Amino acid sequence: MDMTKNPWTIHASETRYDNNWISVTHHEGLNPSGTAGIYGVVHFKNLALGVVAMDEQQHIYLVGQYRFPLNAFSWELPEGGGPLLEDPLESAKRELLEETGLVASRWQIISRLHTSNSVTDETGIVYLAQGLEQRSAEPEETEQLLVKKVPFEEAYQMVKNFEITDSLSVAAIQKIKLMLLEGELV
Repeated sequence: MDMTKNPWTIHASETRYDNNWISVTHHEGLNPSGTAGIYGVVHFKNLALGVVAMDEQQHIYLVGQYRFPLNAFSWELPEGGGPLLEDPLESAKRELLEETGLVASRWQIISRLHTSNSVTDETGIVYLAQGLEQRSAEPEETEQLLVKKVPFEEAYQMVKNFEITDSLSVAAIQKIKLMLLEGELV
């Protein structure tokens, strides 16, 4: 059995929803056991990008905003979408500036992940941004943002206490914690 090949036999696929950010495809066919089944896939038209903006004292910046799908307020890293055909680093730089007013002189990829691979093809990339300089934030018209600078350990405790639940933020903050423990960051 080749575990790298799709075990589904697809008989029909149809786009059921499409906008500038996502499309939803409905698939019909046979599932791995040979029984008739359906599968819905959300296709994202942008990369999910996150930025851990860390200063010399190991403070990071969090962005708080109401998240429409959750009907709840969420603390998370500066995040946004980057066009698939654009350099992800350029998109991450733009998101950091838009949401926090920060620019950074040093950038490093710390994580690549799939945000919810049972229903979506969305890929996330998270950067560590250092050498920070404050400018003016320029949030999009669809965003009402609160920005706060916190000691990294406080953000880590927020993850542990389920106060930060956004998947990119949780993964990135835990990765930074490992990097600190392993001496990869000072």
